[in-house]
Amino acid sequence: MSVGQLKSYLDQTREPLLTSILNHSYVAQPILGVEVPKGEGKTRLLGVPTVIDRMLQQAASQVIAPRFELEFKDHSYGFRPKKNAHQAVLQSQKYINEGYQHIVDIDLKNFFDEVEHYIILQLVYRKVKCPTTLRLIRLWLRAPMQIGGELVKRRKGIPQGSPLSPLLSNIMLHELDRELERRGLKYVRYADDFSIYTKTKGEARKVGNSIYEFLRDKLKLPINRAKSGIRKPVQFQLLGFGFVPTYTKGERGIYQLVVGKKGWRKFKQTLKSITRKTIPMSLQERIHKLKEIQRGWLNYFRMASIQSKLKEIDSWIRNRLRYCIWSASWRRRSWNGKGRTLFV
Repeated sequence: MSVGQLKSYLDQTREPLLTSILNHSYVAQPILGVEVPKGEGKTRLLGVPTVIDRMLQQAASQVIAPRFELEFKDHSYGFRPKKNAHQAVLQSQKYINEGYQHIVDIDLKNFFDEVEHYIILQLVYRKVKCPTTLRLIRLWLRAPMQIGGELVKRRKGIPQGSPLSPLLSNIMLHELDRELERRGLKYVRYADDFSIYTKTKGEARKVGNSIYEFLRDKLKLPINRAKSGIRKPVQFQLLGFGFVPTYTKGERGIYQLVVGKKGWRKFKQTLKSITRKTIPMSLQERIHKLKEIQRGWLNYFRMASIQSKLKEIDSWIRNRLRYCIWSASWRRRSWNGKGRTLFV
């Protein structure tokens, strides 16, 4: 069922649907597993619920979110009202420029796939005592996933792609925020992406080991050891931004924001795919698409030092468009049978 069909469907089935929810006979539908690219040849598995379950999850989220929002910490920036990625990056830069330049960078391994259902349900129960709501959340968490035409049972994990998953992830990792603040640590968290800022390498090592044990023993969350470690600012990237010294006379230990290597590489790959000659698209459509992509990229990285990047983008796009025009002209040629080509 498409979203456009939902209203007419609810007009006919609203009462039976509400009755089935209230008498606990409602059964959540299987969710659709969809793999989307996440860069470097890897994919991320999203779980997309049916349109009816999405509507019900959105309704539940809107009702229970305010109960948890009052307790969420200031340095949690992901999927919250009046919070965004730019605030997280600026807070990180502030810590670094204040001298907290040994950064504990911890990568949670497949966070959304590893959350234990009994832990998240216990945390929800602290604020939500309604048996009907708790039953619905449990049903949505346990709903099987359809992958390649087969239904796969799920005994842990939050379906990434459902309206309820951002709230549940924040509820889970709020326990981490509480532990970090109890210890008086400087940190920044955006959803499952978090980092801790210390002044010495010894302190960073001690904090990293203890937080690893907390995540493993209390929240049952595994850590990707290959992607975790202690970083200096020039080795650290946060939400696509990098950090480099200002090299200004009289300023020492001050860092400015730049576009991260991974984000820059991904952006150029996107531009290259739009200007690829094999893509069936007119020149006007390409230009419109390029403007759209550039506008979004500039809006996101407007805080960074990007003057040189803008010049590079301008020159690169001009050359690619010239190449597209030349390729289009070449394809309009036809063979006349005498060893020569003519423009048609």
